[in-house]
Amino acid sequence: MMLTDLNHPAQTLPAELDGFHIEIDAARERADIVLERPPLNVISMRAREQLRIAFEALDADPRVRVIVVRAVGEHFSSGGDIKGFLEASPEHVSKLAWNVAAPARCSKPVIAAARGYCFGVGFELSLACDFRLVTETTLYALPEQKLGQIPGSGGSARLQKMVGITRTKDIVMRSRRISGRQAFDWGVATDCVLDAELEKATDALVDELRSFSPLAQRTAKKLLNDTEDSPLSIAIELEGHCYSRLRSSVDFKEGVEAFHSKRKPAFTGL
Repeated sequence: MMLTDLNHPAQTLPAELDGFHIEIDAARERADIVLERPPLNVISMRAREQLRIAFEALDADPRVRVIVVRAVGEHFSSGGDIKGFLEASPEHVSKLAWNVAAPARCSKPVIAAARGYCFGVGFELSLACDFRLVTETTLYALPEQKLGQIPGSGGSARLQKMVGITRTKDIVMRSRRISGRQAFDWGVATDCVLDAELEKATDALVDELRSFSPLAQRTAKKLLNDTEDSPLSIAIELEGHCYSRLRSSVDFKEGVEAFHSKRKPAFTGL
């Protein structure tokens, strides 16, 4: 599969991807980025850049409404290629956080569906997604302290926003593992399901997200991301501006008419 990086037109995603592949189901408006370097799906340095390009290309693909990040086998990912850190140039390392943050910059909803190990950069990639589905076998961890290092791709920063400084210190400074159930209880995971039901739960969430207006979804994601660190007064003002703009959209008119007609709306994203 050849995908073009729209921010760098001369750069393309090679047909042979490094440890993952992409599946597009146009009928279901869905794209899956599937980690596949068994048995632990280690994410290489090269793969991180390719993942960024993939998200940017899928964000611009009109066939795709929702993106899913998942993995083959029993584990999502045990983390990054440790040897690759020692071999990478400082310039390359400085881009790691930007690459891993690609799901957050993507305007479309992104779901991370993880079972088994979800460590290091695998956890950081999941944290950059909008929704995290886990199972009773899932284990989240940021184990970098065991290597004399700290998370370098947004892990501690994103986690602190979700669970606070006390729990984040417990996870980061002790390299502590937390289960899928605990992640759900703490608000890190969107839902925790039986291991055998992960695919079914992912399918259901994809279809639910597809039922809403693409324009309203993009607007909500950007607003929530942009106002995460804003004072309440600024966040409320920006929300009001976004609400006002959506009132003039075709989708809003369709939604209102469908509500009064007691029918399912046919949103177009306009």
